[in-house]
Amino acid sequence: MRHFLGISLTRAYLQSSFSLLLFFASWGIWWSFYQIWLTSEENGLGLDGTSVGIVYAANSLATLFFMIGYGTLQDRLGTRRHLAILAATAASLVGPFMIWIYRPLLENSFVLGVTVGAVFLSAGFLAAFALFEAIAERISRRSGFEYGQARMWGSAGYAVVALLAGFLFTLDARLIFWMGSLFGVALLLMLLVWKAPVEARAPTEQEQQVPSLGDMIDVFKIGALWKLIVFVFFSWTFYTVYDQQMFPEFYTRLFDSAARGQQFYGMLNAAQVFLEAAMMGLVPLLMHRIGIRNTILLGSMVMFLRILGSAVFDDPLLISMVKMFHAIEVPLFVLAIFRYFTLHFNPALSATLYLVGFQISAQGGNIILSPLLGMLRDNVGYQTTFSIISAIVLIAGVYAFFVLKRDHEDVYGEPFTSDTPKAQAA
Repeated sequence: MRHFLGISLTRAYLQSSFSLLLFFASWGIWWSFYQIWLTSEENGLGLDGTSVGIVYAANSLATLFFMIGYGTLQDRLGTRRHLAILAATAASLVGPFMIWIYRPLLENSFVLGVTVGAVFLSAGFLAAFALFEAIAERISRRSGFEYGQARMWGSAGYAVVALLAGFLFTLDARLIFWMGSLFGVALLLMLLVWKAPVEARAPTEQEQQVPSLGDMIDVFKIGALWKLIVFVFFSWTFYTVYDQQMFPEFYTRLFDSAARGQQFYGMLNAAQVFLEAAMMGLVPLLMHRIGIRNTILLGSMVMFLRILGSAVFDDPLLISMVKMFHAIEVPLFVLAIFRYFTLHFNPALSATLYLVGFQISAQGGNIILSPLLGMLRDNVGYQTTFSIISAIVLIAGVYAFFVLKRDHEDVYGEPFTSDTPKAQAA
């Protein structure tokens, strides 16, 4: 078997890696500049903070429903790729949709444009990314490779296109959407042509159980899950609004011209995601050293420092350094949260739990917070808003210290084996 950097290049690993790479390339080429496109007077729609908040809230509402559907259906499908093919079909059409349907509707019939866009973007991207992650994570457990080492290729794909997007956007904003379609077509062809691998390990008895609708509804009755949802709402949700809805325009305004700021943002975003890709491969090793719970808490602290740095500094160089914290925070938080679910809950419901407990709770929070924080930004400015968000995230981290289960407690899923006894008890 061929190896690369200690990774066994099985078909399962290669397929998971390529599907994540192409999906995140199709998404990242336009999503990295989506907020700038919505707000830019020169290259976009010129929307104010309140309108952008409405767009993001509608996107999150549609994403919430799609994630529930994707999660429940994928748990019944196991590792089969029917839903992934559906999402890839939408991704391949993102160029025509954004240019010929979405933009004209937002300009001439804002409410209809927001509604139609929310449905399309959620089906193809905003809910689909969690779907692709859930499939890859399940395949990794059955095929014997670290999920993070496949997920890092998704970040690598995002990084490459983010660098390209900065130049394409200033040249002609439509190019980023056409490139999204190109990568979407490549993803769709890969899923249709490349046969699924034979899994190295048969599903466990728990994994073989096909969850009923009642099982999935019962997820909402789990008290420990609701404690985690509260933590996600006051940490990841606030952070997501800050990072996606506010930071891009805040950063580009630090430069003497919008075009220069957009180009620098593209390069910075690419550098950040390249580092994120590397961290996706390294964080599983760290997790085995310090434990799952401690990894989540560390991610929460990095999240707080990133937002606080944006509130305190206004120098482009310092803000650029602060932006790089994102490359550390995302792998720490996302990989550890995923493993937390498979450790403390039934693995047969892993997709539902991940989508409900993490992604859906975050999207539900976005529905509430996006317009509110958008209005707050319009009234008090970016950095005051960032100060408020950072304080809330800090309080959420303290809350998590007391409510997150330790790695040896209530193990109802796959046990966690650490490199040190101290991490096991963490």
